[in-house]
Amino acid sequence: MVQGKFDVIHGWAAMKPGTKVEPWTYKPRPIGPNDVEIEIQYSGICGSDLHIIKGEWQGTSYPAIVGHEIVGRVTTKGQKVSEFTEGDVVGVGAQVYACLQDDCGQCNRGLDPHCPSTVYTYNSKYADGEQSQGGYASAIRVDANYVFKIPEAMVKDHLEYAAPLMCAGVTTFAPMIRKGVKKGDKVGIVGIGGLGHLAVQYACALGAEVYTFSHSPNKKQECLDLGASHFINTSNAEEVKSAHHKLDYLFVTSKGKADEYNDFISLMNIGGTIVLLALPEGKIGIGAGEVIFTGVSITGSLIGGIDVLKQTLEFSAKHNIRPIIERYPMEKINDALEHMNNGNARYRIVLDNLTSGN
Repeated sequence: MVQGKFDVIHGWAAMKPGTKVEPWTYKPRPIGPNDVEIEIQYSGICGSDLHIIKGEWQGTSYPAIVGHEIVGRVTTKGQKVSEFTEGDVVGVGAQVYACLQDDCGQCNRGLDPHCPSTVYTYNSKYADGEQSQGGYASAIRVDANYVFKIPEAMVKDHLEYAAPLMCAGVTTFAPMIRKGVKKGDKVGIVGIGGLGHLAVQYACALGAEVYTFSHSPNKKQECLDLGASHFINTSNAEEVKSAHHKLDYLFVTSKGKADEYNDFISLMNIGGTIVLLALPEGKIGIGAGEVIFTGVSITGSLIGGIDVLKQTLEFSAKHNIRPIIERYPMEKINDALEHMNNGNARYRIVLDNLTSGN
């Protein structure tokens, strides 16, 4: 059995529901023949992290080290791992295992995030019952299939920007390529935040005419700077009306209100598609008549599988797509969580182990 560089992993764990994490150390799983050990350099903060820390999602097990936007360097690899070498700069996203068997109805369609055997990066269980722990830590060990080489252009130029692409990036890009967004399509983005500002960039890079929707008029110039052709202030009824029946696709990146979805349908061209990327509070209200008479499809998207995450990184490097970030040293993690919990993050927070004492 291969010995790793980290006999214990030092991290920051939620010990109970709340908004704080605290130092916690655990002994990692043995390195299997298909595993990779990674020394973590950067870890992004995702909205999902806060939901788990605060105990807002059922099934949370404490202690929980969250974080699934991970970038670091390979320190050790299992005997069967051939695609990585020590020192490679790599990323890990929201998933660390799936069966990947030919007879799996999800994996054989490239939908491995939906595999019945999926293990997510944190607050998830391996087959032996051990809980997965995430990226607010010094290191992580995962299946090599869910380790991704960071493109050289990103490695050379502000590596920290790669971290949010491992979740926020692939979450917004995956449904665009699955649905076939292309040049000339009219694409709407609802919510210009941690997901939305990346969705704007991806849609523009795909050649779409992009409409952005926000209740914050102070975001107009930023949306236009990111490449959008139109900004719609959702607090202005006339502006919203000007976008009626225009869109081929609408990507909803903010939670919004459950009763807004009939209004979203009014924005769609006949046969258009609405894609949900965030969870609204409560059940959404949609009239069957609106769906039938417009032919609008309403669907959702989780994250991206192996192939899609590779495409996300390659496409992002080629088109110089970057998140707008704020950096915090890892030991200032509670300050960062408070900043995000108060709704003040613009737009992704990246925790930095390189300037930390961790």
